[in-house]
Amino acid sequence: QVALAHAALASNDVDFLTAHWENLNYPMIVNNGGEERLQRVGVLVDNTVQGYLIDKATAEAHGIQNLGQLRDPQIARLFDSDGNGKADLVGCNPGWGCAAVTEHHLKVYELTDTVQFVQGEYDALIADTITRLQQGEPILAYAYSPHWAGAFLKPGENVAWLEVPFTSLPAEQADVSTVNTLVDGRNLGFAVDRIRVVARADYLRDNPVARRWLELVSIPIEDVNAQQKRVHDGERSPEDIRRHALEWIAANRQLFDRWLQQARQVVR
Repeated sequence: QVALAHAALASNDVDFLTAHWENLNYPMIVNNGGEERLQRVGVLVDNTVQGYLIDKATAEAHGIQNLGQLRDPQIARLFDSDGNGKADLVGCNPGWGCAAVTEHHLKVYELTDTVQFVQGEYDALIADTITRLQQGEPILAYAYSPHWAGAFLKPGENVAWLEVPFTSLPAEQADVSTVNTLVDGRNLGFAVDRIRVVARADYLRDNPVARRWLELVSIPIEDVNAQQKRVHDGERSPEDIRRHALEWIAANRQLFDRWLQQARQVVR
């Protein structure tokens, strides 16, 4: 749970966290002492993408390109899987930053009468969504990358991103006047984000070599997606995860050694 992980940082239970989305998770810094206590360093994964997907077949058959079209009850019913007349929008876990954005979008785009926000354990919900897609059923879901689902949900091939009517985000997450929500010229409604390391300020101050190391490390998003699929396929033990990391290091030895060299040059 990302919120609990940030709280653990502020409570000195851990030194740093490598799964902080710069815009999406910023309220978790504010809620845990602010930037004087928790600081962000480096860019672990750049150009993350998130938004709302539907299956390509339904998008093309009904000319659906924008989330706002789901205000039409007839369009919304295409994605009704439980028979209540509303579209079922599969989304992320309660407490995640993306859940706050989706709840905000449903209100500002006037979709609460026609769209139902389906929440639970995201990995289980998206796995079921992928099964329904493979069975030829319509789907509507929030998706993000890096995530293992990217191996199955392929925009332009079997799914399509929906644009949003206009940019609107929770005020505590991002300034809409400066944030970028465009991906390939399409407004997906979520900030194009970066995954950064967030650490206790005192840890970074007392460990300058570690700080420099965390500033340098950067992993291509494609590599993260591939590793996440291995986890989804069953390689999820601590030993598996360590092996994945060691295999990535072996495949990127020169780059990894350069990071080590630069970090070790920092004067304590």
